[in-house]
Amino acid sequence: MLAKVKTCCITGLIVTMIEVEVDIANGLPNVNVVGLPDTSIKESKERVRAAIKNSEFDFPLKRITINLSPADTKKEGSHFDLPIALGILGASMQIPLDELDHTLVLGELSLDGKINKVSGVLPMLLQMYHEGIKRVIVPDGNLEEAKIVDDIEIIAAKNLNDIALHLKREDRIYSCMGSSNYEYKTEIVTEDFKDLQGQENLKRGLEIAASGNHNLLMIGPPGSGKTMAARRLPSILPKLTFHEALEITKIYSVAGLLNSDEGLVSYRPFRSPHHTSSLVALTGGGRIPKPGEVSLSHYGVLFLDELPEFNKSTLEVLRQPLEDRTIHISRINGSYTYPADFMLLAAMNPCPCGYYGTNSGQECSCTPYQINRYVGKISGPLMDRIDIIVETSAVDYNDLISDKNVESSKDIRFRVEKAREIQLERYKKTKYLFNSQLNGASIKKYCSLTPSSERLMNLAFDKMKLSARGYSRILKVARTIADLGDSDVICEDHLAEALQYRNLSGLIFK
Repeated sequence: MLAKVKTCCITGLIVTMIEVEVDIANGLPNVNVVGLPDTSIKESKERVRAAIKNSEFDFPLKRITINLSPADTKKEGSHFDLPIALGILGASMQIPLDELDHTLVLGELSLDGKINKVSGVLPMLLQMYHEGIKRVIVPDGNLEEAKIVDDIEIIAAKNLNDIALHLKREDRIYSCMGSSNYEYKTEIVTEDFKDLQGQENLKRGLEIAASGNHNLLMIGPPGSGKTMAARRLPSILPKLTFHEALEITKIYSVAGLLNSDEGLVSYRPFRSPHHTSSLVALTGGGRIPKPGEVSLSHYGVLFLDELPEFNKSTLEVLRQPLEDRTIHISRINGSYTYPADFMLLAAMNPCPCGYYGTNSGQECSCTPYQINRYVGKISGPLMDRIDIIVETSAVDYNDLISDKNVESSKDIRFRVEKAREIQLERYKKTKYLFNSQLNGASIKKYCSLTPSSERLMNLAFDKMKLSARGYSRILKVARTIADLGDSDVICEDHLAEALQYRNLSGLIFK
């Protein structure tokens, strides 16, 4: 007898509907899985066999052929276990499958018949809903994730027996309807800017970066508060919109990083990979392609501490996603595209010992060759993609013991959100959301200079030997500074402040 069960597979973030066809015929006992399955699917026949027996069903001692249609699409993932098991039970007439005509089935089986949580449920259900699926059977551990999808009936099962009884109409499993009316969890700010003493220049740079979604590099001696400030950046970023939260959750679902009790990811990601991270870990890929750090920080912050300690070739792969806001991965098995719209935040010392050109009171022990080699790991094209460079200094003793009130993250966030509202209003009929996204003709249109600021820009272009990209980035930063000052045009003081974030007093970057 032939049985069919609907499921799907996911490649990158592209979802394809798959029909699991199970045929049981007379012959020597054997199970064949065809239709380009990967190793985890080929191994599923052993998990399915044990799960069926331990759930007190009979595993047919016949010739079983399992076809994953369409046969020319490569399939991978353990979520095929449950549809295969139900197909075998249906083809052997142990359970009826009439209720599964318009139902999607996902789930991995344990040997005792328990249904385990799987990855990628949210993007699968979002796509399958658009293809007409109105009911899904998912593992109980994926319930919160599945409930985000509108107008789809969700049956969350704990084991194979529960589903069998449900299909036999002997013991119905409770089902619920998905809804996008999601209530965000209250954000608990544990790291606040009021803990950061001094470093007013650094705080201002981070506020500008957060307001316009600009990339930022901090340069300073050890102990000057670079890492401490970086970890507080998420506390001044605006709250996620539903669309942003949905996009982030899809990526984390595919990566298998979503908690069972978490529906939408309700906070902006802050990813801080170690400098020993490989190129694949940063960009994504692998034998079974997964999103990398640039995608896991989508709509959030990618923090690279000790920037020159990263492998130079690893840093260079950031150039394309910083420009395109996506990452394209080509492998022998196919090509994958992941979103990568992140804010790059980086920190570094001015030299290997960390004290070159600083006011820390300690002398630099590095030779010019060591300094040039250290800084040379960061290429000019990568530096051109960093909008703001902030020079930090050693913290003064008087700042540490001062009793004056330090501005909190809540106060800074208020100004950041106001600046972003100005940008959203300005760009509401365009493809842009932030000042950092402007390019070409849009910079001329939206970054208007006064006559005095025009003269200053002309002088700075020759004096600082700016590239075309460097010129554009200064204007975009100046546009954000003007927004923070609630000004329609870029005045001379706005431009002067933007220029100082590209012209350090030290001898590192000019």
